[in-house]
Amino acid sequence: MSTSRTTPSPRARLVAWLRKTHGWIGLWGATLGLLFGFSGIWLNHRSVLPLHPAAERQESRLALQGTPPADAQAMAAWLQQALGGLAAPTSVRIEKSRPVPWADDGAADASAATQPEHWTFNFYAPQLLIQADYWVGNRAVSVRRTENGVVATLANVHKGVGMQVPWILLVDTLAGSMILLSLSGLSLWMLTRRTRTLGLAFLGLSIATAAGLAFAL
Repeated sequence: MSTSRTTPSPRARLVAWLRKTHGWIGLWGATLGLLFGFSGIWLNHRSVLPLHPAAERQESRLALQGTPPADAQAMAAWLQQALGGLAAPTSVRIEKSRPVPWADDGAADASAATQPEHWTFNFYAPQLLIQADYWVGNRAVSVRRTENGVVATLANVHKGVGMQVPWILLVDTLAGSMILLSLSGLSLWMLTRRTRTLGLAFLGLSIATAAGLAFAL
């Protein structure tokens, strides 16, 4: 007796492939999805949830030994080493020297009425913020260090504050996973449900609601 094996139709093969792909994509994004989900809930309701981003702040001064750095770029490199091998500063602000606003126009000593150039360096990381201030000509740099608590660190991870390129690319894969999950889920609905009209109507209502809320804000 011979048995015949039914060959799956192209539609059945497509549905099987979509289900398998949908599951693997969901597994990939599950861990990051939980992290972003919990931190996102707190960010949306941080004014009422009893979670406070505890932080410890310290202020100190770094003495300059020898000849001070010649420019802001050299100062940034020096600070990276002096502060424990940090990455390059996230932002550098340079305020040019200018006359102080309270100086008399007829002051005898023009140099005494001129504010020196001011450099500000910000080093961001999820768990800390370091801000360094330097007035050109001084022999020390003022440093303000803020250590974030667990909640604030998670919030910064959620927002990508102080994160390096590898983390940004990893988050991009999560965003791409969400797009693929949406598309594969919609495709599975259309291929396996007979009530397609109801699904399309629900999808259209969701898009219209999201667009309306976005434009209303």
